[in-house]
Amino acid sequence: MTPLPHRLRRKLGGCLTAAAVFAAALSVAAAPASAAEKLQKLTLSGPFAAVSYPLIHIAESGALKDVAETVEFVPWKDPDQLRVLAIDGKGKVDFIAMPSNVAANLYNRGVRLQLVNISTWGTLWLVSRDKSLKTLADFQGKEVLMPFRADMPDIVFQTLADQAGLDPKKNFRLRYVGSPLDAMQLLIARQADHAVLSEPAVSIALRKTKSFPVSVVAPDLYRSADLQHEWGRLLKREARIPQAGIAAMGQALANPKLVERFQQAYAASLKWCESKPDDCGAMVAKRVDMLTPEGVADSVRADNTAFVPAHEAKAELEFFFGQLHARQPALIGGKLPDAGFYYAPKK
Repeated sequence: MTPLPHRLRRKLGGCLTAAAVFAAALSVAAAPASAAEKLQKLTLSGPFAAVSYPLIHIAESGALKDVAETVEFVPWKDPDQLRVLAIDGKGKVDFIAMPSNVAANLYNRGVRLQLVNISTWGTLWLVSRDKSLKTLADFQGKEVLMPFRADMPDIVFQTLADQAGLDPKKNFRLRYVGSPLDAMQLLIARQADHAVLSEPAVSIALRKTKSFPVSVVAPDLYRSADLQHEWGRLLKREARIPQAGIAAMGQALANPKLVERFQQAYAASLKWCESKPDDCGAMVAKRVDMLTPEGVADSVRADNTAFVPAHEAKAELEFFFGQLHARQPALIGGKLPDAGFYYAPKK
């Protein structure tokens, strides 16, 4: 197998150093709560993707045991389930991982939440059985599996197609499926040749095909077009997308100390995941059958993660939201979110 890319490792190291400084500063003010101040339960939620790995580690490591008697991680499987949790959760979820545009959309529709950080800066790839395909334009006329219709993978793909002067509906044959893991299984089963995948589905697919050397069972697959690279190339920007982060909801909204303590724990857990990919892979894979420890570990080594507080990511988020608004305003709830969307610690 071709070695996994390490495009952002040097930059990530700097970001994690900054995160450690940030965490240390917060720890001075965030002394452990007394027993009387402890919450009965703190609920964290997210998909089985890079943005959630620190949430799982927080829940399993006891990183917030000084804050709550019980800290649990509740997964969501698709955007519809996410929206149900966010809209109808009735305060049962405190911190939830989600695509940045979904957070903006929910906020603009009146859902009470604040974006507290962005940690996933692009994990989207075009994966193919044809190793000669390198750019999005190379896939013209081909059938491409697309998970999550009208959500993050589809949005980024169609935005990039427009920037390349292509019509997403005419120049490509998009075949929509339920999730990246569904697309991954179809690729492995030889029922498709190309797909837009996000991590960890990319790494899992590559691992699974590597484990079957007889191509009749599973074809060789390749990382073809890096959609983050395409974003930078076509939009003349840095090759990263503010793809996903964490929103505070429920009891967290009225508790700045809780948010700051969470930020500290999340930054530290992200650092743990990135520094111990094999341990992280084992931790995550035991929660879902379709994931493997080795595949998740590969995805950690390949992902574009960096802890950035929401107010510091505002400029990049507004550029991203501006692109989506120009294409389809409903994707972010009709307008750019106002300043109240971005959590910032009180000075």
